[in-house]
This record gives sequence, structure tokens and C-alpha cells, in this order.
Amino acid sequence: MSTKKILVLLGTLILAVAVLSACGAQPGPAGPAGPAGPAGVAGPAGPAGADGKSLSAADLSCTTCHNDTNLISGKEVTWARSVHGSGTANAYAGGRPECTGCHSSAGFNAAIAAGVPNSDPQKTASANPGRIDCRACHNIHKTYTGDDWALKTVAPVKLIAVDGTTFDGGMGNLCASCHQQRTAFPAAKDGKVSVTSTHWGGHHGPESEMLLGVGGAGGVVGKPASHATLVKDTCVGCHLGGAGPDANHTFTPVVATCVACHADAKSLDVNGKQTEIKTKLDTVKAALQAKKLLDKNGVIVVGDYPEAQAAALWNYLLVEEDKSEGVHNMAFANALLDAALAALK
Repeated sequence: MSTKKILVLLGTLILAVAVLSACGAQPGPAGPAGPAGPAGVAGPAGPAGADGKSLSAADLSCTTCHNDTNLISGKEVTWARSVHGSGTANAYAGGRPECTGCHSSAGFNAAIAAGVPNSDPQKTASANPGRIDCRACHNIHKTYTGDDWALKTVAPVKLIAVDGTTFDGGMGNLCASCHQQRTAFPAAKDGKVSVTSTHWGGHHGPESEMLLGVGGAGGVVGKPASHATLVKDTCVGCHLGGAGPDANHTFTPVVATCVACHADAKSLDVNGKQTEIKTKLDTVKAALQAKKLLDKNGVIVVGDYPEAQAAALWNYLLVEEDKSEGVHNMAFANALLDAALAALK
């Protein structure tokens, strides 16, 4: 090979090396990772930690209620003596879908949870209904602390039978959920009102209406009593002696509570006012029997009656079913009975 060709070949090689060197100065992207290698041998165990603190009964929230006191058992004993704990309404009505909302614990809770009136018929009712007990009124076993004693609801209650009227009595609102008339005085037809059953009237337990002075028939109207406007938590204030660990779960008012307002009270018959209402109730009852709206045993007689007479029966039942013999609203109770007597002359 000639010297010239050798020099050309050598120059070409040098140029190629230079080009390749320039390309190698910028590395390309990394390729995918290869598979992981086998795990190494485990290292030695570390030193043992310090012993943890042993729990005692005092550390458990359950002992807030479940301890060696009579916090629960004492309430159960007194509740068992109450009408809620011993009355007959649960056996009769607790298992009926149209009644269970106020006459069984499960039905009451279902209505509260659904946000509907307790009087609304429910799809089903338990065949073994529980009474209106601790679980009906309190948030048992929600937090497992003393907060479980909080009431299920204290929201103001729109009265079912009296349009535009709301009962707003603090903790007593829980009671008003059920203790109200639920039905209104029916409209007359051709001057008469049909008394349709022996259970006719504003339904049992019209205490809310009595306290507020509403729900009467024949144009009788009243106004809220001092027990509705001045007593803290209304029903709870009088019937349980207020909220707290010493609340009276027989729900029967005691004179010791009354004297906070009625300093000279010796009994619930303050100044003989209950006796006056009881006497007036007996007088109206006799007048209703004379007009054949009640039979000799005091049972309602089904039939069509002049509106004024039917209103007299309605007003009598409102006072009688209230069961307070006027204490809840003395002025309104007297007005209802006076109107009834006037209509029955």
C-alpha cells in the first residue's frame, strides 16, 4: 500500500474515533431495573421495651355508670313504681303499629330517629314491646360515659292537634313528644257531633295542651300557666325534681319540690284548689250522665249529640285525662269545666 493511502486511512480512523468520543459524552436513559435479589439474613432482636401500665377498673369508661353505687339500680327501682314501669298501656298498645310510637321503647326510638311524630303509625311493631324505659329517654351505650344519660331529644314539639302551637319547655319537650292530645275536636254536621267510640276525645295524656291553655272545644281558650312559663324544664322540673343524679324516677311530684314556689304548701292541694277542681269534675260528670253522654259507670255513650253537649264532654275529658286535677293550669281547667256545666243545663 502506498504511503498516501496509509495516511488517508489513518485520518479516517482518527475522525471516526473523534465522532464516537463526542457521542459517548451524553449517556442515554437508564434501562429498566432488574429483579430484586434475595432477602438478606435477619438481624439480631433489639432490647426489650419497658413494661406497660396495667389497666385498673378506674381506667375504664364503663365504671362511670357501672360501679359499686346504686346509680342505675336505684333508678330502676323507682321507675318500676311509676306508671311507665307498671301501667297497663304497654301491654295493650305497645305492640300495635299505630300506638307503638308512644307505648314502647323501640317504637318511641324509631319515631325519634326518623324525625316523625310519635303518633304516626309505623310499618311494624315488636311482638314483645319494651316499656318506656331508660333506653326510650336516654342515649344508653352511645359513648360509654356519663354522656349516655343525655336525653334522646329536647327539641321543641309542634302539637299535633293544635295548628301553629309549639311546646317549648326545655327538657320537658321529651315528655311532650307523647303527652299531648293528638286529635282535635271534630267539626259538627247539621249542628251535631258524632261521638264515635268509648275512647272518643283528645286521647290520653293531654298535659301539653293543658299547660299551654289550648285544645279546648266550644270556643274555650286559655293561656300558658306559670308551670309552663316559670318552671325550669317544665315537666322535668316538677315531676323529677329537676335533672341530675337525684332525679325522682317515679315521676310523682313531691311537696318538697313545690315549696320552692309555694312556700306554705303542705300537700299538692295548695290552698284547696285541687279539691275544688275534683268537686267540679264530679258535678260535670253527673250532668253528662243525666244527658246520657256517659253511662252510670262513666263510660262514653256512642252517638250523635248537639255540638255544645259534645264540646262539654270533650272539655270534661281534657281536664279528667290531664290527671293533675287542675295543677297544670288551674285557670284553664276551671274555664273548661264552667263552660261544660253551662252547656249541659
